[in-house]
Formats: sequence, structure tokens, C-alpha cells
Amino acid sequence: MSKKTLKRIAEALERMAPAPLAAPDFDGADAYVWHTEPDALVPIQNVSRVDLSLLVGVDRSRDTLLENTRQFACGLSANNALLWGARGMGKSSLVKSVHAAVVAEGLDLKIVEMQREDLGSVSRLLALLRGSEYRFLLFCDDLSFSHDDDHYKSLKAVLDGGIEGRPDNVLFYATSNRRHLMPRDMIENERSSAINPSEAVEEKVSLSDRFGLWLGFHPCSQDEYLAMIRGYCDAYGVQIDADTLRAEAVEWQATRGSRSGRVAWQYFTDLAGRKGIALG
Repeated sequence: MSKKTLKRIAEALERMAPAPLAAPDFDGADAYVWHTEPDALVPIQNVSRVDLSLLVGVDRSRDTLLENTRQFACGLSANNALLWGARGMGKSSLVKSVHAAVVAEGLDLKIVEMQREDLGSVSRLLALLRGSEYRFLLFCDDLSFSHDDDHYKSLKAVLDGGIEGRPDNVLFYATSNRRHLMPRDMIENERSSAINPSEAVEEKVSLSDRFGLWLGFHPCSQDEYLAMIRGYCDAYGVQIDADTLRAEAVEWQATRGSRSGRVAWQYFTDLAGRKGIALG
């Protein structure tokens, strides 16, 4: 093949290759969502979140995460955080509310949400964030891994950083229903079938150890459940007497077979609608 032909092929491939993604103007928003195919950081003007004061029963986790986030926003040392535990107890709500609280204090901090399925692209995302003057919370909701899932290897680029190291201006927060990010039965299966049981699961199980903060969320008591709803009523001006609230809320939880912050909000959404109160 002639040099002229090779040159034409090279030029054609160069035209077909997508141009490197340019970092967006981070002055335009405080929150972004990372998309792939094609890569894009999409600004979000109206983030779905609740006021920090409305998160009941998670005081210790709230205070710890708020202080850790504030330290990071101020340019001080801070830890990656794993929020794990019961479903519907406000793990992702807490991350978004803490970010809003820190921004309200006048600190420049951006939050970027990425899906677990897109962890394979995290190195490209970090390359975009690394050169920015801003500081970023990289947030992944509902993080977990199955037996044959290799996405956890990409996550190590965020937690450990490899040769380059994690960018000083990026901190990683994740939520999960599992403390060790993979089902217990899969951990036990690998241990039982491996030649060296301890080494078989060490790589995956130790992934959660790379988070400096572990914040546990546990099922709420009935009093906490009712306090959540009362807090929503007070915040949105919904009038209802205590006995009626208790009877309806307990019945609502019974029909769902669970009690959590999510169930409390679902009942309150129904109540507000019946009272003619818009929650937008």
C-alpha cells in the first residue's frame, strides 16, 4: 500500500473520530449529570432534593457527612463516603441535601451524578474535572456489583487513582443497600469454591474498605416515621390533627409492609394532594 493511500486512510479516520469533549462552563450550574454515548456533562438547574432539616432519624450521619463535605469544599482533607443500609431511609437525599447546605454557606462545590453502568467511563470524566478550578462531589446512587461484574475495577480509579492519583478536586460519595457492595451469598459462594477462599473475594470485598467514611442507615421506628411526616406537614403548611395523622400514617405503612422515610414521603404526598397543597 502506498504512502499516499495510507495518508488518505489516516485522514479519513481522523475525520471520523469524535473530537475530545471540552469541559463545560461550570459557572452555569452547581449540579451536573454525566452521560455517555456521546460523553456529556449536562447541567441541572433544579435538583430534586429536600431541605436538610426534614431528614429525621439520621442525625449522626447528617452531621458527619456535612462536616466532611464542608472540609472538602474549603480545600481541606476529606474522605470518600459510602452510605449503606436500609432502603428508603434517605441515603441519596442526604447527599443532595448536604451539597445544597454547603453551597448555601457560600462555598463553591459542584455535584456530578453518574450511573453505575457508566463507571467504565470514569477515567474520561476525571480527566475533565481534574483541570477545573472547582471542587466536585462525584455521586453514584445505588452502587452494587454482581458476581461477573467488572465495573468495580473502574471504581478503583476514583478511590485509589492509580498512577495519576485521584484528582485533589474530586471526592466520591456512593449509596448502596449493601455494606460490601456485593450480595452476601455471592461472597460465600466464591469462598466455598475457591482454591484460596480468602483471596477469591478480597479484591471485591475490600473495595468498600477504600471508603474512609461508612455511614449506616437502619429502619426507622414508628415514632421517627411519624416525626418525618409531621415535619413535612409543618414545612408545607398542611393542617391535620395528631390522631388522624397517626391513624392514617400507620394504616399507610401497614398496606406497604414497611416503614421508612420513603414511605413517609409517599403518605405525605397523598395527604398534601387531598388537602389541595402543591409540592412543586
